[in-house]
Amino acid sequence: MGRSLTPATRIGLSIALATGLYGVSFGALSVAAGLDLWQTMALSLLMFTGGSQFAFVGVLAGGGAGAAAFGAASLLGVRNAVYAVQINRLLHPRGWARLLAAQVTIDESAATAAGQTEPAEQRRGFWVAGLGVFVCWNLFTLVGALLGDVIGDPRRWGLDGAAVAAFIGLLWPRLRGREPVAIAVVCALATALAMPWLPAGVPILVAAAVAAAWGGLRARRDAAAGART
Repeated sequence: MGRSLTPATRIGLSIALATGLYGVSFGALSVAAGLDLWQTMALSLLMFTGGSQFAFVGVLAGGGAGAAAFGAASLLGVRNAVYAVQINRLLHPRGWARLLAAQVTIDESAATAAGQTEPAEQRRGFWVAGLGVFVCWNLFTLVGALLGDVIGDPRRWGLDGAAVAAFIGLLWPRLRGREPVAIAVVCALATALAMPWLPAGVPILVAAAVAAAWGGLRARRDAAAGART
């Protein structure tokens, strides 16, 4: 039957399916917010970042203006620019691959790539997760938009927990030392404290800022230690 799938490929495919299934929820919510089928599909094909898409339709559903919806979606999309820096450093895409990589640089593809230690597996994990999520997300967005209210609340099917479970599976193997565990705990606390006060999706940016600050302090400390020696 040929070679078995590599670990990065298996992780990428499982992430793609778990995240893609949640697209059913987006499709249903988008139509319920007043967007038609083509507008809903355009968001998934072109915007293609779940947090921003949910923020966009959430503002519209709450009676907000299109400009406000776009602003909320853009704010949450900032994190993808951070991921892009990391992916560019890991994969060094060139030509048309650079444009395609920009489109599929999302939470899932960045996490899958970062979770690998070998360059070939990092590359494989990124592309399998990124392209897999793109295909599955758009497919299930279509399903959700067509079914609409027929499926009821997507949370009854556990779709809201699928992506969370997938991320825990990616994170767990990396918690091998005290510092990674400490960073994870501090970021989780920062997210939990920010959730009651900030719009949906923004607390993850707070957690990213905390992790970045930690990394900056660690780098400065290491540089100072090196200078003394």
